[in-house]
Amino acid sequence: MTSSSTIICKNFIAELNEFIEYQKPDGIFVLVDENTEKFCLPLLLQSEKLKNCQVITIPSGDENKNIHTAIEVWNYLSSHGATRRSLMINAGGGMVSDLGGFAAATFKRGISYINVSTTLLGAVDAATGGKTGINFMGLKNEIGVFAPADKVLINVDFFRTLDDKNLRSGFAEMIKHSLLDSREHWKNILKFNLDTIDYELLKHRVAESVKIKEQIVEKDPKEQNLRKALNLGHTFGHAFESFSYSQHQPVLHGYAVMYGLVCELYLSHVKLNFPKEDLLKLVTLAKENYGKISFCCDDYEQLYELMTHDKKNVSDTINFTLLSEVGKIELNQTATKKEIFECLDFYQEM
Repeated sequence: MTSSSTIICKNFIAELNEFIEYQKPDGIFVLVDENTEKFCLPLLLQSEKLKNCQVITIPSGDENKNIHTAIEVWNYLSSHGATRRSLMINAGGGMVSDLGGFAAATFKRGISYINVSTTLLGAVDAATGGKTGINFMGLKNEIGVFAPADKVLINVDFFRTLDDKNLRSGFAEMIKHSLLDSREHWKNILKFNLDTIDYELLKHRVAESVKIKEQIVEKDPKEQNLRKALNLGHTFGHAFESFSYSQHQPVLHGYAVMYGLVCELYLSHVKLNFPKEDLLKLVTLAKENYGKISFCCDDYEQLYELMTHDKKNVSDTINFTLLSEVGKIELNQTATKKEIFECLDFYQEM
């Protein structure tokens, strides 16, 4: 169990029913993508509280987290009688949580919504913390609002439906949380076996990871200061992710974050003397479990240009969250174009 807003479920249907009974909405809309419609919706529909719900299905994939899909959701809500007393249930991974939360937060200036995390990435990243949004003009999460879900339900049994890549994608965010938190948590994450998943142990590690994020978010809900820590790995990571889509070779968000962590911990080592031993441990973890993203020196300018659009930037300065030690966060760090290119060199050579 984490804080009151997020529940690591023991009895998913009972806890879902309890919340709906408390909320007493005048209508329920369940948002799913093509994958969760097939693998997860049947379990949700076992709830007696959802017997009269309306299901909205959107195409899967981050390339569909855009204004066109949001308009489809708004159109459905508007044409099927949704009111400010309605409830939306976003059942899916990060894309469904992000887009569904955004659609709910803006429809009639905001209706209640809950996130049912069906992916590891969604559980430890998108579903908690209140950030919602869509991609726009080739940029990650360029349009969005801060609007926390009324409740987040995490049912680890859903993770059994995930393929290996999606499990590893979510685990990358847990690696990030461990680096932000403590050496003890970092050691626990390093010991976790991604080749043979122990789901009971995973449940505990997810609870720890969500707790780390929620503690940060509670202190800084709108990312004015401490919450910027959660962007560790994401300045490079979002650039890698956007670049991969421009090359029509999309990488999963967690993979892009892992590649970004390598670059940003290298930058941390160069600028803040982050321990080389921990940097090399991360490099080994990345190489053994995440492969590499393909780019060349000719792509550096495009990657740099993508970083200039990062939401943490101030004026024309690219802003980073770095570490001087595991658990010791250094906010509002900057780097020159030359230093950024050196990070890309390091990644290429690792």
